[in-house]
Amino acid sequence: MEIERKFTITNLPVNLESYPCRIIEQAYLNTDPVVRIRRQDDSYYLTYKGKGLLAREEYNLPLNEESYYHLREKADGNIISKKRYVIPIDCPQFNPTYMSSAEKSIDQISLCVELDIFDPPFAPLVIAEVEFPDREMAEAFLPLDWFSQDVSNDPAYHNSNLSRRTL
Repeated sequence: MEIERKFTITNLPVNLESYPCRIIEQAYLNTDPVVRIRRQDDSYYLTYKGKGLLAREEYNLPLNEESYYHLREKADGNIISKKRYVIPIDCPQFNPTYMSSAEKSIDQISLCVELDIFDPPFAPLVIAEVEFPDREMAEAFLPLDWFSQDVSNDPAYHNSNLSRRTL
């Protein structure tokens, strides 16, 4: 299961270049259900995603470079390119009710922001995603101060919908 929340952001982190960065290109063979191909640096994947916004099934299968480019020719809509920075969240904050009932202490929780900075034609779109081990933690998570609007339940911010957007 992929369980994630998505946010627009107010400002980029000051030390952004100090975090690991991946170059991602992805295209969609189908959007209902989602069947996507992705090149992430020098790795290639075919992904199936089930229905849902906050939580949904996700399966990743490896591809080789030749298969990726063969399938890319068959993709519908826009090809999405972006830089993804992986930023650890040092001290995640949660709703106090969740923390009092959670079995784990805050020190055992390891979360990261995947900050996607989209290339044209989607620039200046920037989306922060945080993945969680379970739905309860996702719902209890308190956004970081540089996050803006929670768009987790807005289908317009799913990459599969961006791929179909007329530009």
